Amino acid sequence: MNPDVAAVPEPPVAEAKSWVAGRTFPASKPLIDLSQAVPGYPPADELRAYLAELTQRPDMAAYAPALGLPHVRAATAEHLGVATDHTMITAGCNQAFCLAIGVLARQGDNVILPLPYYFNHDMWLRASGIEPRYETRVDDRTRAIVLVTPNNPTGAIAEPGEIRGLFELAQHHGIALLLDETYKDFRPTTAPAHDLFARRDWTDTLVHLFSFSKVFSLAGYRAGSLTAHPDLLRQAAKLADCQTIGAPRIAQEAAAFGLAHLGQWVEERRVEMNARVDGFQTAITRTPYQLVSAGAYFAYVRHPFDDEPARAVAQELAGEQHLLCIPGEAFGPGQERFLRIAFGNASLDEIAEVGTRLNA
Repeated sequence: MNPDVAAVPEPPVAEAKSWVAGRTFPASKPLIDLSQAVPGYPPADELRAYLAELTQRPDMAAYAPALGLPHVRAATAEHLGVATDHTMITAGCNQAFCLAIGVLARQGDNVILPLPYYFNHDMWLRASGIEPRYETRVDDRTRAIVLVTPNNPTGAIAEPGEIRGLFELAQHHGIALLLDETYKDFRPTTAPAHDLFARRDWTDTLVHLFSFSKVFSLAGYRAGSLTAHPDLLRQAAKLADCQTIGAPRIAQEAAAFGLAHLGQWVEERRVEMNARVDGFQTAITRTPYQLVSAGAYFAYVRHPFDDEPARAVAQELAGEQHLLCIPGEAFGPGQERFLRIAFGNASLDEIAEVGTRLNA
């Protein structure tokens, strides 16, 4: 076995779910699963109806081009404000990250991840023989800086000036800024998150990652995008051809439908998700846990047990309070006092109950 892959920790969500596998929970205290960042609502009714129609089309079973269906690329480009040849449709945002890393870096290089990091980013770098470096200096083997905003796991939202500052830092060193905006449509504001795409030189530095899975509740369909210089996309298409050939046609068509028809539905979900953020902020005040940050689908909290690592606390919460969340160890060194609580699939009543159980 490849020792680089063997050394990668098990996926944290799968590990957490193993703690409760096969268990039954009383109706008086059912399991509240806050381990995985998934929306708790189905796709819009009109999108589900459209998907039902798509399944009857024979062409949905055919391969799609490695760069994506042309009209879906065009719709994505219009959404982001770039030219069509700067976009590629991927099988989810995770694949967009993997393809970008595969083009930008090779074994022995390094990529800088802010702490706490998104665990799949760290896992892929390690499995690829690329060193993840945490909030350290750029050196001659650094190929990229990664920024996730709104952040997974903390929910923190980078200000436009902070994003611009990281872009200019990467630009100064001749490396890439990988900007993951999976949760951009769940910010408290509809104002632009940044103005990078308005820069004439953005393609020299910016590599943009996005997910349709969250915004249109299409997680299982696998649809995302990679936006960058066309030369980078041509290299990424080689890798995609070896993996998925192209993103699933039905997922791409669903994404295009959402971009064209679901603007109001997305706005309603944004308001709904921010109400969950507010609800959690209220619920946590009744507990000995300290809220570090919250936004989009996530809250990052500091647990009150000085002598216990977060993994032990998370396991005890699962066993005693039937509350499933991810321990901070999954998000990098120095995170042993923190828990990630992903409430995207929780109702306001469930969020209030989370506060009660944390307090208990």
